[in-house]
Amino acid sequence: MNVHAVAQRTFSSLSNPNYRKFFFGQTTSLVGTWMQTTAQSWLVFTLTHSATDIGFVVALQTLPVLLLGPYGGVIADRVDKRRLMIVLQSFMGVQAAILAVLSLTHVVNYFDVCVLAVVLGLNNCFENPSRQAFVLEMVGTDNLRNAVSLNSTMNNVARAVGPAVAGIIIAALGEGWCFALNAASFIAVVASLVAMDQSQLHPSVPTIRAKGQLREGLRYVARTPALAIPLVMMALVGMLAYEFQVTLPIVAGTVFHGSSTIYGVLMAAMGVGAIIGGLWTAARGKTGVRAMIRAALIFGVVMTFAALAPVLAVELIALAMVGFASVSFLSMANSTLQLGTDPQMRGRVMALWAVAFMGSTPIGGPLIGWITSAFGARTGLGVGAASCLVAGLIGWLAIRHLRARDPLLHESGDVIPAEDFAS
Repeated sequence: MNVHAVAQRTFSSLSNPNYRKFFFGQTTSLVGTWMQTTAQSWLVFTLTHSATDIGFVVALQTLPVLLLGPYGGVIADRVDKRRLMIVLQSFMGVQAAILAVLSLTHVVNYFDVCVLAVVLGLNNCFENPSRQAFVLEMVGTDNLRNAVSLNSTMNNVARAVGPAVAGIIIAALGEGWCFALNAASFIAVVASLVAMDQSQLHPSVPTIRAKGQLREGLRYVARTPALAIPLVMMALVGMLAYEFQVTLPIVAGTVFHGSSTIYGVLMAAMGVGAIIGGLWTAARGKTGVRAMIRAALIFGVVMTFAALAPVLAVELIALAMVGFASVSFLSMANSTLQLGTDPQMRGRVMALWAVAFMGSTPIGGPLIGWITSAFGARTGLGVGAASCLVAGLIGWLAIRHLRARDPLLHESGDVIPAEDFAS
């Protein structure tokens, strides 16, 4: 095996100077974001001792994505994505700073956390589709799948580092310092966006403002099975499986009778697995519905293992496997949608991806929180596992139906890519 060739293939997007700046700026910021995510869940747990309340805060943070996310995609198609990201990332830093001040002065309460969660969600519903669609403008079509996989790896490096550091900081200094460090981390991502060489970007032609553009995007997805099927699968898995910030604090506190440090270690174990999964997907990953089906089924199996793990050491191994499977599924879904979408529609399609992934949480977060409170954290993880298996079944049935209707389906416009029918 040529190690140099494998490394070049795995990290090919980083040869692009603009993407390299973006990558390292986002990595710094995402470490802070995962510190805040960990600290926020633990703060709510210490304030209320309720999984349902944790789920409610998560729901509030993602509710704007559900309600306004598609419109955020319309905006992304109309404006300069880089400039919009600079403004919104700055606002996100301010939100973290306010939460830090409230926490460090010991006046924070549950209502404050809820309000600031909504503020962050409003930012996310406009920033997320712009950021997702901006990747193609930096790296082009050839390196898109690699860049998306590296983005997932970046997120999961942060998920490995951020929660572990947060657990230590919470134990030593309190949650407020996690929020403060997150506020400071946004300087890195804003600086990376400002420093980009704009002449090397390949922006999509902005969509001219017109009536009915949101409906146009929805109709486009509805008539394109190669987009509609991944979005349905992503919505189900996003709603019930990716609720780890609801379930894992309870796993740490009640199943293994640990502290914030154990919670950080659980999150870090999943992050380590996700780093490996992200690098593997960047080097060898595929796109298409059939690849997503396989990834969803594997995701469901390893989540079942995590739900049944009898001791902490086994749970850490299981969560590392969950991290590997989760990032593979997520990267495949993202790449499949971006590569199958018309450039003029990419912002709207990626907004629907954000709705499927994060916007489904206002339903899934409280539901998993209630299930966890009523039946235990293991059951909460088990429901997530079942959602992955059902999503894989839905994808398989959809492909089977479409192939029965037209065995000669091939990759073009509004049909399933030919690779999805390969053995």
